[in-house]
Amino acid sequence: MANDNHMICDLETGVCGVAGEEEMEMIDFNQPQKSIEVYYVTDPICSHCWALDPVLRRFKEQYGHYFNFHTVMGGLLEKWGDEPVDPRNGISGPADVFGHWREVGEYSRMPIDGSLMLNDPVQSSYPPSRVFKVIQKNYNDALAYNYLRRSREALFAFNRNIADESIMIDIVNQLGLDGIAIVQEAEQQSGQSLLNEDFSLARSLGVRGFPTIIMINEENKGLKIVGSRPFESYVEGLQQILNTEEVQPKQQPPLSNLIEKEKLLFSKEIEVMYDIEKPEINAFVEKELSPSSYQVKELLGESYFTTKK
Repeated sequence: MANDNHMICDLETGVCGVAGEEEMEMIDFNQPQKSIEVYYVTDPICSHCWALDPVLRRFKEQYGHYFNFHTVMGGLLEKWGDEPVDPRNGISGPADVFGHWREVGEYSRMPIDGSLMLNDPVQSSYPPSRVFKVIQKNYNDALAYNYLRRSREALFAFNRNIADESIMIDIVNQLGLDGIAIVQEAEQQSGQSLLNEDFSLARSLGVRGFPTIIMINEENKGLKIVGSRPFESYVEGLQQILNTEEVQPKQQPPLSNLIEKEKLLFSKEIEVMYDIEKPEINAFVEKELSPSSYQVKELLGESYFTTKK
């Protein structure tokens, strides 16, 4: 029996299959060792971090087998005071944030409404940061990261004040956790102590702005990428820190799995994950998802897709 694929049944070797296989060989089934530590220094109200979400999700999905990922709270806004918070962007009070956020949203296509900063401004990013830390301590990084995403979604897209106690409780409840207990724990001194540990870590990593990604290898050599950058920048950074010409990406997850996990995805997030252009988005989603599984809505001129309840 033979065909073009050189499939043979060989009497001598006792093999039905591809010719030329070794009789005995060692195979390494180990995943590559996660020899890199990646620190993502961020803040719940950081607009450029929201803009980075599509790229960071793809980087973690496709290259996460090379690194351990750590999310670190950076403390963007303790409170509004007399001193400008961000003089470079002309931000000295909440009203100044509105225009800046709108600009970031339009440029990145991760929509930002921002009008709550005119009528019900977030007074501090510390309360949601403390809740993040309590979830991380009591449960795990993945749930805490999920909380961070839901908080940003609530703030930037749906104009909810994520430092407000009732809204923090609601977001935690939606994760299937006890919102009241977690938010109360976050308001204890122990919650602030957890946050202070992150602030110390961010300082020791030399971080001054958000988002900052720092990759550290086994030799304790580090590489810092500041600001929201294109996907390729992070892949190149990983190659550099691993000192290799090539890193092997994993296949992107099917869209049906991704939307089931994330619950809500903006058009830009799907485009970045699957390397497609904006005009192709509807055809791609229709091909990948059954019509009964999702709904499409619009916000500030951008489409977003959610699972049907």
